[in-house]
Amino acid sequence: MSVLPLDATSATATPRTIWLSDYTPPEYLIDHVHLTFRLAPKATRVISRITFRPNPEAQGLGEGALVLDGEDLRLIWAKIDGTALGEADYRLSEAALTVPAARLPEGGFVWEAEVEIAPQDNTALEGLYMSKGMYCTQCEAEGFRKITYYPDRPDVMAPFDVRIEGDAPILLSNGNRGETGAGYAEWHDPWPKPTYLFALVAGDLRAYSDQFTTASGREVDLNIYVRPGDEGYCAYAMDALKRSMIWDEQVYGREYDLDLFNIVAVDDFNMGAMENKGLNIFNSKYVLASPETATDQDYAFIERIIAHEYFHNWTGNRITCRDWFQLCLKEGLTVFRDQQFSADARSAPVQRIGDVLNLRARQFREDAGPLAHPVRPASFVEINNFYTATVYEKGAELIRMLRLLVGEGAYRAALDLYFDRHDGQACTIEDWLQVFEDTTLRDLSQFKRWYEQAGTPRLTVTSTYQDGRLVLKLAQRTDPTPNQPLKEPLLFPVALGLLGQDGRELRPTQIVEMADPEMELVFDDLPEAPVLSVLREFSAPVILEIEQDFAARATLFAHDTDPFNRWEAGRSLSREVLCAMITDGTAPNPDYISALAAVVQDDTLDHEFRALCASLPSEDALANDLAEAGVVPDPSSIHEKRRALEQSIAAALAPIYTRLFETLTDKDGYSPDAASAGRSSLRNVALRALTRVHGPELAQTQFETATNMTDQLAAFGALLDHGGDVAQQASMAFYDQWHENRIVMDKWFMLQIAHAAPDEAAQVAHRLTEHADFDWKNPNRFRAVIAGLTSANPAGFHAPSGAGYQFLADWLIRMDGKNPQTAARMSTAFETWARYDVDRQALIQEALKRISDTPNLSRDMSEMVARMRAGYQGA
Repeated sequence: MSVLPLDATSATATPRTIWLSDYTPPEYLIDHVHLTFRLAPKATRVISRITFRPNPEAQGLGEGALVLDGEDLRLIWAKIDGTALGEADYRLSEAALTVPAARLPEGGFVWEAEVEIAPQDNTALEGLYMSKGMYCTQCEAEGFRKITYYPDRPDVMAPFDVRIEGDAPILLSNGNRGETGAGYAEWHDPWPKPTYLFALVAGDLRAYSDQFTTASGREVDLNIYVRPGDEGYCAYAMDALKRSMIWDEQVYGREYDLDLFNIVAVDDFNMGAMENKGLNIFNSKYVLASPETATDQDYAFIERIIAHEYFHNWTGNRITCRDWFQLCLKEGLTVFRDQQFSADARSAPVQRIGDVLNLRARQFREDAGPLAHPVRPASFVEINNFYTATVYEKGAELIRMLRLLVGEGAYRAALDLYFDRHDGQACTIEDWLQVFEDTTLRDLSQFKRWYEQAGTPRLTVTSTYQDGRLVLKLAQRTDPTPNQPLKEPLLFPVALGLLGQDGRELRPTQIVEMADPEMELVFDDLPEAPVLSVLREFSAPVILEIEQDFAARATLFAHDTDPFNRWEAGRSLSREVLCAMITDGTAPNPDYISALAAVVQDDTLDHEFRALCASLPSEDALANDLAEAGVVPDPSSIHEKRRALEQSIAAALAPIYTRLFETLTDKDGYSPDAASAGRSSLRNVALRALTRVHGPELAQTQFETATNMTDQLAAFGALLDHGGDVAQQASMAFYDQWHENRIVMDKWFMLQIAHAAPDEAAQVAHRLTEHADFDWKNPNRFRAVIAGLTSANPAGFHAPSGAGYQFLADWLIRMDGKNPQTAARMSTAFETWARYDVDRQALIQEALKRISDTPNLSRDMSEMVARMRAGYQGA
C-alpha cells in the first residue's frame, strides 16, 4: 500500500516513460531466495543466494541476459554457481547489473552476491532505512533494488529464507520464525512473494501479543511491536486485527495462512501502512491509540487500515499484480473490502457517505485536472506517482459497481473462482474480469473501459410526467482528459427510486444498466408526479446532472428512504444556498435552514448521519461547484460566505443545539464504538455552533475538563476558530500538555494553520516551521504543516498575495532533495490551478516553474510538475 524513492542523486536527466504495451515476461524465474543481513547503520552487508531458472514463456523474446535491478549499492563480490565473476563478466550501471547470456550456464544457476548499503543515510525511507535507531524496510513499489541486486518486478515470485545478524533485541522478517540465538534470527516464508512484499525490522521493541484461532482450528500468534512505552496504546489495533480476521473468514472464506502475524509501528513512514507478508509495517499514527490521545476518527482510521492491510494477505499477497499497471487489481479490490468491513462494523449509510465525500474530494478533483489518468494507466515515468485516489478509491468503486451488476451471489462465486484459479499468481485486470465472465456468462468488455478511460462520467437525467406516465431520459458523456480527447460510452448501474410528494415510496429501488449514450425509461400507472431519487447509494462514480426544484430536494432531504440520497439532497440544497450567497450576494435561504433543523433534531436518525447533514460542503468543493457553473471562484469570498452561513445556521438552531449538547453527554465514559462516536460527533457540531453564538465559555469548559481527545480537540478547534486571547491560551495549554506525544503534536501543528485567518495562514505556517518541534524530515510532521495550509485552509493557500504558493514551492524543493515521494505527493495542491483567476494562475505557474528549474530534481517531482505545467500551457 505504500512506496517511496531514495534521493535525488538517482534521478536521470531524461526520465524514461514505461508503457503497459511494452510488457514482456521476465527472462528468468526464481525458485528460492536466501538473504543474510549483517546490520550496521553505515555499512550493512547483504549477502544473497538466489536460484534462477529460464522462464519458458520468455524464450525467444529477449537476449537471455540476466538483468538485476540495483540502485545505490556497493558491490563487494558476485558468483554464479560458485565461480567468482570478474569485471569483464558483467556490466554495471546506476540502475542495474547485467550478465550477458554468453556468461550464463544453460538451464538454471545459482547467483550469489554481497553488497553494502547505508541505512542511516537513507532519508527517502525506501529500501532499508533507519527510524530513530530502528532498522526498517519499505519495498513497494521498487525499493528492494536498493537492498540487493534482484529482478525487482512483481511477476517474479519466490519463497524467501532470511537470516538477520545484529545487536538489536528484536529481529523480524516475513513468514514463520526459524532458529534464533544471540545476535541472530532466521525466518522462513513458504509462500512465494514478489520483492515489494519483503520486510525486515530490527530494533529495541516491545510486543503487545495475543492469539487467534482460525476457522479450521489453527492457532496464530499475533504481535504488535512498538517502541518501549507505547505498549499501552495497542489494544484497539489488536482488537481490530482479530475482528478483521473473523470477517474475512465469514464474508470471503479467506483464512490466514502462517503461524504468526506481526505488525510493527514506525514513526518515519511515507504512507499509512504496508501489507508485507506476515510482517505489516504501519505508520505509528495508525496503530497507537488511547482515549486521551486519539479521536473517534483516529480509531475509525486504525480499524480500517488494520483491516485493509490484513485483507491484502489474499488480495495482493497470495494473488498479486503482474506489473505495476495492474496496481488497482490489488488496491481497488482491497479498498472495497475494507469499506465493506467498516460498513459492517459501523453505520453502513455513514460509511457510504464518507467514502463518497472522500472520492469526490480527492478522485473527482484528480479526474478534473492535469493529473487525470485511467484506473489502469497506459504509461508512467515514476510508479510512485500513481498511488493515487484514482487507483484506490475509483478502483474500489469499480468493484462495487461490478458487484451490483452481477449480484451478491455471483460476486461471491466469482471471487471464489478468482482465489482458486489464481492463488500464487501475478495477475492482470483481464484475469480479474474473466472470472466474472466465466461465472456469469456476461460479456464485460464494455465494463472494462472503466479501467482504460480517465475522467468522471456525467449522467444527465430529464423527465416528463403526464396522466400517470413518467418518461425518463438518461444520457451519459465523459469530457476529454489529458491524452484522451474521445471517450466511449461506459456500462454502469443506476439505482432509481420514485417518491410521492409526501415522501412515500411509489416504486421500490430498481437497478437500471446504463450502457448506451442515451436511453429512455417509461413508468406507467403512477398516481402523481413523482420525486426522482436517482443514483441511490451512489451506485456509480458519476456526476449527476438533474434539474430538481427546491421543493423536490426538500422532500428527498426530509423523507428519502435511501440514506445516501437523503444526505445528498441536503448537500445539494446547501450548495445552492452557498453558491447564491457567493455569486449574487443573497442572504441565507431560511427554507434550507428550516429543513436542516428538522433533520438535525430528528431523534429517529443516526447521530452521525445528522452530524454529516449539518456539515457544509468544504471550501474546495464549493470552488469546484462554481468552476463547474462557469464562475471563476474567489477563495476569499467562498470562505467569507461559508462562515456567514455557518453563523446563520448556528443562530437559528441554537435552541436545538443547546438541547443536543446537554442530552448527548456520554455519562458512561468514553468508548470508540460507532454509536458513541456518532453521539460525540453531533454533540461537537453543537459545541462549535454554540461557540459561534454565545462565545467561548462552553468550549473553554470542555477543553479544560475533557477526558478524551475527541472532546478536547473539538473544543480546541472551536477556540481557535473563535480567535483572540482564548485561542492563544488554548494553544499554549495544549502544547504544554501534549508536547511529548509525537502523534498528538501533529494535530497541534495542523489545527493552528487550519484555523488561521486566510491572510495570515502562510505566515502562521512559516512560523511553525521554525518551531523547535518541527521535524520536517518526518513525513507526518511535514504533512501536518503543509496540508494544514493547502487542504485545511484553502483560502489561506490561495491568498491573493501568492504567499501560500511560495511557501509550498519552497518546502517542496527542500523536501525533494531528501524524500522525493513525500514531496511529489504534496505537490498535487497545485493541480486545481485552472479553476482560478489569471493572477492566481500566473502565481501558480511561477511556483511550478521555479520547482521545475531546480537542479537535480527527482524523477518523482519532475513527472508531477511536468504534467501540471503541460495542463497549464495547454489552457
